[in-house]
Amino acid sequence: MKIGTSGYSFDDWIGRFYPEGIQKGKMLEYYSKFFDVVEINSTYYRIPNRSVFYHISNKTSENFEFIVKLNQQTTHKIENGIEAVEDVKESVAPIIESGKLKGFLAQFPWSFKNTQDAKRYLILIKEKCDEIPIFVEFRNIDWVNEETYKFLRENEIGYCCVDEPNLKGLIPPQSISTTDIGYVRFHGRNYKAWWDSSKGDRYDYLYKEEELSEWIEKIRELRKNTKKAYLFFNNCHQGHAVKNAKMLIEMLKKQMEISKN
Repeated sequence: MKIGTSGYSFDDWIGRFYPEGIQKGKMLEYYSKFFDVVEINSTYYRIPNRSVFYHISNKTSENFEFIVKLNQQTTHKIENGIEAVEDVKESVAPIIESGKLKGFLAQFPWSFKNTQDAKRYLILIKEKCDEIPIFVEFRNIDWVNEETYKFLRENEIGYCCVDEPNLKGLIPPQSISTTDIGYVRFHGRNYKAWWDSSKGDRYDYLYKEEELSEWIEKIRELRKNTKKAYLFFNNCHQGHAVKNAKMLIEMLKKQMEISKN
């Protein structure tokens, strides 16, 4: 089991996690002292030149792992979405070659509903990813049913469990796996700002220990049903993700085996 954060290059982590004066180019090296996996979210906004991934691969040890988020062209805009998967694959080629890329994350918006067309589209994405594992995160509760899980299992598409605000139409906490790799993303429970950006950053939330303890049994079950599991904290505002990732690592250390962290 590996635990990390959804991204690592944040200015507001300086002084909270990173030492004052750290250069951006040194952040990943520092991050890798504490975690051995990271979810790269910047690819959602912009697909970088492959040289970027060449350098970050060289800055990390052999056992460091990456999950890369697919571009918004694939998950939110859809038009030319399959071609964008190919563009991301070309970008991340250095970490494919080094064996450090362990999967792609496709995070779909609430508007991506459970239809036959949507399922066909997911199959096209899976095919374009070749042998690289693909995990899908749904935001619409339409997808939460046994038919969906059966479809994902049949097509070897991973399911991403989530922790997010308890709001109508959103996905509740689950322990579901549809491949031999489990996946969980913790978004925080900032229900006031989830649909209203005027109330602040959607992901500005620091979990309490008792809130994370609600996940212990779910994580244990997920681990029992898979060969491996990834847990990522996406509540990145002001370094909350790092604090909570470390907190969960310590909680799980007391109860079950996780990676070297």
